Amino acid sequence: MPAALEKDCTGSLGMLYLAFDLGEVYWTLGFTVGLGQRPREVRILSGNMVRLEREIAEAKGRFGLPSDAVVVSCYEAGRDGFWLHRWLQAHQVHNVVIDSSSIEVNRRQRRSKTDRLDVEKLLKLLVRFHLGEQKVFSVVNVPSTEEEDERHLHRELGTLTADQTALTNRIKGVLAGFGVHLVPDRAFPQRLKLARQWNGEPLPEGVRRRLLSDFAVLQAIRRQMRELERVQKAQVREEDSGRATQQVRQLMSLRGVGITTASIYAKEFFAWRRLTNRRQVGALAGLCSTPHSSGKMQHECGISRAGNRWVRGVAVELAWCWLQYQPTSALSQWYERRFRHAGPRLRKIGIVALARKLLVAIWKFLETGTPPEGAVLVDWRTKITRGKCVVISP
Repeated sequence: MPAALEKDCTGSLGMLYLAFDLGEVYWTLGFTVGLGQRPREVRILSGNMVRLEREIAEAKGRFGLPSDAVVVSCYEAGRDGFWLHRWLQAHQVHNVVIDSSSIEVNRRQRRSKTDRLDVEKLLKLLVRFHLGEQKVFSVVNVPSTEEEDERHLHRELGTLTADQTALTNRIKGVLAGFGVHLVPDRAFPQRLKLARQWNGEPLPEGVRRRLLSDFAVLQAIRRQMRELERVQKAQVREEDSGRATQQVRQLMSLRGVGITTASIYAKEFFAWRRLTNRRQVGALAGLCSTPHSSGKMQHECGISRAGNRWVRGVAVELAWCWLQYQPTSALSQWYERRFRHAGPRLRKIGIVALARKLLVAIWKFLETGTPPEGAVLVDWRTKITRGKCVVISP
């Protein structure tokens, strides 16, 4: 037996475990064959796949494994995304992508953290996971390349919307410093020439130049947003559509659900996942409660926020819209009964509960075709053509 396997270890001697700690410049690799085995650690340049293949082959030799031994690997989801997972799968490596927030850590207030310690920790968790402890960490559901590509349109729109808001506020803030209040609309450059400070003097030249520069960027962002919205509507209109587009249309048939909200729900959440119960739906959106209970102590720590942030933000926004556009639905009436006389703080807490209930109801609507109780359905085509929504059924 090779010297590397002299110690008793828990694991399969015909299997190689590999853990990655991915950095921008270097990757730290850890290899082992079981829990009792001291790992082999190597550092390589990030993205050096030739070196990675060579290190896997050398690790098999060091641990006395055949060249065709099974390799099981893992890494944390992060900046590198899923391309490494796809490369490993294409090279017959059984890889899992780990949700970083689900990894168990030492509870000490101050604890050591290095790339080497992280790799050793991941290796131990990977072996335990492969031996049957399925709850040592959460595995990320990796989308296909096409499914991942579908998410970029609404994400780009969200980013541009945030940039538009930031630029608008910056322009208004600079003007407010001189006692001027202007809206950056199409006529902004002309009105800026006529604008006067609090004392009647024109704005300084440097300020005018900066405002016009920011306004030019704002106009470019608005043009790009209009183009993306046109593309988004064209995708929904296409007759030959996939599962995601069909779900977008189905969600848009609910009054109060627009094309952006429907796209985020379908392409971020429901179209490429197979959810089996309401707990999975709530947990995946990060809308589940986190009770802290011990003995006589009963404390609620709020929602977990450990899910998809795009869906969670839209879910809360849709809950407020649902109260306005679907006042006769059972969920809206539940909220009014429970929080009608509550204060602002409790109403905000209640809207999160409504968002979770509504998310589950939408999941059931997509799975079974049964709309939320009391919801009003409309023709989704009218939302694209900006015509008056035609009510199909109450």
